[in-house]
Amino acid sequence: MFKRKIYDRILEWKNTSQGKTALLIEGARRVGKSTVVEEFVKREYESYILVDFYTASQATKELFNDLSDINYIFLQLQLTYQTSLVERKSCIVFDEVQLCPQARQAIKALVKDGRYDYIETGSLISIHKNVKNILIPSEERKIHMYPMDYEEFKWALDDYVSINIIKQFYDDKKPIGQGLHRKLMRDFRLYMLVGGMPQAVTTYIETNDLSKVDKVKRDILTLYEDDFRKIDPSGRLSALFDAIPAQLMGNTSRYKVSSVLSGTRPSQILEQISELKDSGTVNVAYNVNDPGVGMAQFKNLEKFKLFTADTGLFITLAFKDKQFTENDIYTRILNDKLQTNLGYVY
Repeated sequence: MFKRKIYDRILEWKNTSQGKTALLIEGARRVGKSTVVEEFVKREYESYILVDFYTASQATKELFNDLSDINYIFLQLQLTYQTSLVERKSCIVFDEVQLCPQARQAIKALVKDGRYDYIETGSLISIHKNVKNILIPSEERKIHMYPMDYEEFKWALDDYVSINIIKQFYDDKKPIGQGLHRKLMRDFRLYMLVGGMPQAVTTYIETNDLSKVDKVKRDILTLYEDDFRKIDPSGRLSALFDAIPAQLMGNTSRYKVSSVLSGTRPSQILEQISELKDSGTVNVAYNVNDPGVGMAQFKNLEKFKLFTADTGLFITLAFKDKQFTENDIYTRILNDKLQTNLGYVY
């Protein structure tokens, strides 16, 4: 379990909500939602039940179809998971809640009952799709979870000093020195290469082999693209995502949709861009004519750039067509010896 900043935000919710709301942690797949939530409930509650709807039985899922007897639901959950719940000292976790929309709808009644806390986790792209015919509970507080940032990455490497030193030099407006600067930049490029997906970070720590890290990231990209095809069988979502490195490499002022989807104008794919954004796999930067107060009012939805949400996945996506068997390209980037205009890398 890596130290994650979102842990403190979950703790703040627990202390301030006092059972008045449920917490939904949403984000792209493989960013570590389930891991951090399970660690949290282990530490912060006397007991907990984790209902993983990916593996839960049909009988467990059907419990939430009828809310007329909430006591029966609690009894069945305790019997199924062999865990006793303690009033105001236990938490029920709905993991991958997008796979059981009725359980998400039940949050309204469960929170009103008030006996236990509730935390939900779900992958963004599925959460937003699987809401047909259900009532979205207003008692749900949402937190978005992202890949590990640079500071979290350094914590994973057992370095709790560097970031604080950098901040101190910055606050004091003093130069850090050429030698230390080169080392810190090399460390930062390492983060850019590995990225912040916990599985990739774990593989790097365990193997110190960037080619094995690359294979992990390729598996994650394949997972994302499989999700895109489920939502858009035409393949347009996958094409827009795969073209991100090429679009950035072209050094153009915006994402040229027509060069990816022939004959297509930006106005014709606003829904696809919204779906990509909702998936949590990309960051969208829109053109704004007036960057002053009220900037959102001047946002042009048809002029935008796309960036991957994780730098490590971006590197792998950029070299997707090359099967890495050695660390040569990664090593060249790490040592700042690869001539490229992939500005997003640096």
